[in-house]
Amino acid sequence: MTKYFFSCENPSQQYISIKTIFQVNSNSTILHLPSWRPGRYELGNFAKNLKGFKVFNQNNKVLSFKKLVKDAWEVDTTGVTEIRVEYSYFASELNAGSTFLNEDQLYVNPVNCCLFTDDTKEDSIEIQLNIPNEWRVAGSMKQTENRLIATNFEELADSPFICSNSLQYNQYEVNGTIFHIWLNGEVKPDWKRLVKDFKAFTSKQMEKFMEFPVTEYHFLIHILPYKAYHGVEHQRSTVITLGPSYEVFQSLYKELLGVSSHELYHTWNVKAIRPSEMFPYDFTKENYSELGYICEGVTTYMGDLFLYKSDVFTLDQYLLEMNKQLQKHFDNHGRFNYSVAESSFDTWLDGYVPGAPARKVSIYTEGCLLAFVTDVMLLQATDDQFGLDTVMKRLYFDFYLKGKGVSEADYKAVLENVSGISFDAFFEDFVHGNRPYESILTEAFEYIGLELHHKPSSFYSHGRLGFKTVPQGSNFIVKVIYPGSPANLGGLMLEDEIIAVNEYACLGELDKWLRYFDNDLKHITILRAGKIIQKTLPEVDRNFYMEYEVKKLEKMNTPQIKAFDAWRK
Repeated sequence: MTKYFFSCENPSQQYISIKTIFQVNSNSTILHLPSWRPGRYELGNFAKNLKGFKVFNQNNKVLSFKKLVKDAWEVDTTGVTEIRVEYSYFASELNAGSTFLNEDQLYVNPVNCCLFTDDTKEDSIEIQLNIPNEWRVAGSMKQTENRLIATNFEELADSPFICSNSLQYNQYEVNGTIFHIWLNGEVKPDWKRLVKDFKAFTSKQMEKFMEFPVTEYHFLIHILPYKAYHGVEHQRSTVITLGPSYEVFQSLYKELLGVSSHELYHTWNVKAIRPSEMFPYDFTKENYSELGYICEGVTTYMGDLFLYKSDVFTLDQYLLEMNKQLQKHFDNHGRFNYSVAESSFDTWLDGYVPGAPARKVSIYTEGCLLAFVTDVMLLQATDDQFGLDTVMKRLYFDFYLKGKGVSEADYKAVLENVSGISFDAFFEDFVHGNRPYESILTEAFEYIGLELHHKPSSFYSHGRLGFKTVPQGSNFIVKVIYPGSPANLGGLMLEDEIIAVNEYACLGELDKWLRYFDNDLKHITILRAGKIIQKTLPEVDRNFYMEYEVKKLEKMNTPQIKAFDAWRK
């Protein structure tokens, strides 16, 4: 058994004291800290948070070691049967995938801060927590007081936990499975509403898959006093951060539902139905895969759709989320340059930030839209009998339950087996190619009685001049520029700070000043790298950024009604 000890004697410094005891049986032992964490397919630099790294043998003698790479250490264990590794981990970042310590809580994602060895990663694990007596512990590992148990390192790495005195708790049951809801932080929960809605989307997801992969599940939800939105999936839990507190059961409630449904669906898709490149996980290096459009795209689509299928969302609420995905897709000119499969592979290169302008696409957005089209293609080919949920169920039963990962060829084969049609052109043109989505989206919407509309953006800077900004004080920072637009031709650059229009200070009202000078030349005063510059934007008689919206047809024909009912069933 491998033993881990967590202690937080001086939480104001935000260093967690960690001690690990490994059994060894060779002359050389390599200690690994994970290079990445499941749920985020990019390299992490968790080792940058380690301080005071020391290794001792069973007789408390200091052992020498050599650092091999950024997160691996080779220890000379000649004649040694047991080693003890001690270090401190700096835990100052609070998000759904991090580790955090202060006077109020100890929150641990073990994949950030727990070492493993190749010889012991399959051994059982015991964690001892030295925490205040009044703190409760929330998490999916087996627990006895302040002692946690995991079957092996992969379970440990996939089992975050929260120790805090501000945890609020409730639960619900679906088909014999208990779902635990933990809220950590300042919040006044509407438990009746929350449990009712969570139970509804959980029941619908389980109905489609017929069973749940694990015996119990934990929603670990950090409620923060400031703006936050993040979720990370695990096999038997999810961690979510959301804020500010006063909006969680007001304007942010739909976001709480959306991220919770999304992360729950991941229990089947990604945690169970997993790319073959990640079956099993290799925590020592990149696990390259082109299947992000399944892992995150299908989950994004299904997470929102199941809120509608379960009547938690109305159709208007669901379409609002679809509109957001459409807007992101059409606004990103990376769709002309990089496929969603290539972008999946490259999450390991540049993570989840936009990166170089117009270089790549989002696996969430493009994958969601392709999942929607795939769903409708299946309905259309099977006389509205089978959709994407049938395909995902088959992947679960035919691959995960048989101990296998899924390849793109496997996914495509199941699609073709269920539908009876070829998906060759679809994968070539849209998964691995850059063919525009407009035609397949329009056709798919029309089949189920929906219609895609677009119009020039209501923002003058977006529609007429081709740039988008974010406010900074009373000025505006340029974040996106449409190729060939007046903003582009006039010489605006990303990160320019716009301070005036035709020599009038913006004072927080950029669009109003631009619209005021509608028929005049636009002289834009910007601050760029400490220098004040003026640019003239050569406005032309056309629009650039558009606004997209899907609406239900006022009059649907009989086939559309039948297809719509099958889609939302």
